[in-house]
Amino acid sequence: MTQGERISKLKEIKETVSGAVEIMHQIRSFGVQESFGNIIYTAKIAKEIIEVLKTPEMVKNIENFRLISENMNEVSTKMQDTIKQLEETGIINEAKGLIKSAKGTMDSFGDRSQDLHEISTAIKEMIKSISGLVDELKITIIDSKKSGAIHSIEQTVKDASDIYKTIFQ
Repeated sequence: MTQGERISKLKEIKETVSGAVEIMHQIRSFGVQESFGNIIYTAKIAKEIIEVLKTPEMVKNIENFRLISENMNEVSTKMQDTIKQLEETGIINEAKGLIKSAKGTMDSFGDRSQDLHEISTAIKEMIKSISGLVDELKITIIDSKKSGAIHSIEQTVKDASDIYKTIFQ
């Protein structure tokens, strides 16, 4: 190694040591020490939270939330299927017609020139539509009971009640 290389190496070592001393000096400063304290405090709180999440009660609560989520997804799917079935049977269009008929009937009460016969006919159509709607809803409820949608809703409500009791007791 030449004299110039040795001087270069010594200079490099000196700069490294000087940098390390500066880092050590900065680490001892109040602001850095305070930041380390905050980091340690935050880590301690995070560890406590993790420990609480591992308790049997919280594990059960998390599992209950998962079950509720699954039940809600199932109920949502079944409700979408029910709506699709209602659309396919035409019940929704009948209900729209019922609403229009009822609105027309209500409007006709404001117009004295309307014939009483038209009002009577509109009311009969409305009652017929309501009867059809009730029949379709009965069929839908029977299908829901068979498919388990009602049971899923009941289970979801029970799970939510269990979570409430676990958390607030």
